[in-house]
Amino acid sequence: MDGHNLCQTPTTYRLLRLEYLLGLLVAAGFFLAHLAEVRWWVAVVLFVYVDVIGYLPGALAYHRSPDQQVSRVYYVLYNTMHSLSVQGAVLGAWVLAHGWEWALLVLPIHLFGDRALFGNFAKSFTVSFEPVPHPAVQGPLRDFATVPWHEAAVR
Repeated sequence: MDGHNLCQTPTTYRLLRLEYLLGLLVAAGFFLAHLAEVRWWVAVVLFVYVDVIGYLPGALAYHRSPDQQVSRVYYVLYNTMHSLSVQGAVLGAWVLAHGWEWALLVLPIHLFGDRALFGNFAKSFTVSFEPVPHPAVQGPLRDFATVPWHEAAVR
């Protein structure tokens, strides 16, 4: 929300997801408009590699762990592979090496889709690898989302 209040209310979270939905629709629109020009093997590899490296290892470790605890390495892999900066660098490197092609739009489609459709953003070490409500967040979030700042300051 701002540099002093590093949290979201349900409403601001939905608004943020809505912005990514707009990006998803624009990228998907260009992709669909140039469907005949897409090299499909490139599109599939670029779309899938993000999760093959960044999500699946952590998800497998999470589901295999009796207490659902996973190494921080999986969080770093997830955040790195799902970073707009990292995938922007991959896209830029591809363009320098091979030139522009419409298949590259699967990178923003993947990342914008994760954020807009599934609500997945960077993972903090303090939350479960798979989305589970954190008890330390749920109660204060209810207050934060309903009590205006000027009333909270008086408390």
